Amino acid sequence: MSLDAFRGFIMFWIVGGEALAHALANLNGLQSEALDTVATQLKHVEWEGFRFYDLIFPSFVFIVGTSLVFSLRKLLAPGDRRDAVRRVIWRGLLLWLVGIIYYGGISKGWYDTGTNQGVRLLGVLQRIGICYLVTGLLFIYLPVRGLVAAFVILLGGYWALLSFVAVPGQGAVSFEEGRNITNWFDSKYLPFFKWKVTHDPEGVLSTFPAVATCLLGVFAGLLLKNERMVKVNKALILGAVGAALILAGNFWGGYHPVIKNLWTSSFVVLAGGWSLVLLSFFYLVMDVVRVKMWAMPLVWIGMNPITIYLLSSVVDFNTIAGRILGGPVADWADGMVPGLGALLVALGGMGLVLWLCRALYKREIFFRI
Repeated sequence: MSLDAFRGFIMFWIVGGEALAHALANLNGLQSEALDTVATQLKHVEWEGFRFYDLIFPSFVFIVGTSLVFSLRKLLAPGDRRDAVRRVIWRGLLLWLVGIIYYGGISKGWYDTGTNQGVRLLGVLQRIGICYLVTGLLFIYLPVRGLVAAFVILLGGYWALLSFVAVPGQGAVSFEEGRNITNWFDSKYLPFFKWKVTHDPEGVLSTFPAVATCLLGVFAGLLLKNERMVKVNKALILGAVGAALILAGNFWGGYHPVIKNLWTSSFVVLAGGWSLVLLSFFYLVMDVVRVKMWAMPLVWIGMNPITIYLLSSVVDFNTIAGRILGGPVADWADGMVPGLGALLVALGGMGLVLWLCRALYKREIFFRI
């Protein structure tokens, strides 16, 4: 349940929490340095640096790694790998395909250079699918030492690539957008639509360190599955390792920049550290202390993450809430406190999300790929 709550916590910010926080920060009379800081943390950095919102995507990839330990261990128990391999390949490819459809599929043609519209081969869901596929196969075929070796090779190899290989004809290595080897590779070899026209933040080379992020989740999952260790010690180890990785990631970032759009190795370490700390918190409170009721709304969201993510792309919950709480209601609220109308609409949108997720949870309707 703690893992579901952690997943729900991450999804909460995507499906309405961000809008709610920004509306609260803009409420007249409540403006403060603390709320401004929260609002800033809920925006991605332009390029180099790290904010809370930059943690959302890597945390989800991390959770994918943790979850597959629990799901695949059941299939591997009899010693036959075929069922596990089939599941990993099927789910990975299906997630990749759903990702393509999510970004429009072929509705805009394969690719139009004039409008920069077309099929997006690599995106958020596609990266999750690829990470699940590669990490799942590594987990099936490699022992723990092999998984550690794969993590080190991916992290170290990508660090060396970015640090020592310059764009052909450029002369010097650069981490600037459009002038690094990762962006150059996308511009040369990634076909069809790219999010940044010439390159993609979920591009080809940056997917390799994303697999390392997923492997960090596997290591956390293996620790949680260890029945010889008491639960409180598991929580302490997760938190301690997470804190150490946060320090290491910040230190390494002084030499190897923390850049989410390149998924740099220092970003993997820093984001992985925060993911471990958050998982440690949820595990300690919910599975060790066993205080769970407060997190049930997060569990409702976390049990149907793909469903609510896909729905949020076609259903604007805030627009629906605005039909009830907008117009004269919002005007009346703004007359009392400027900005209160937008906050009411954001609360209504979040309420609709929670109502839907709770209804699915209560009826045991869970969309699984």
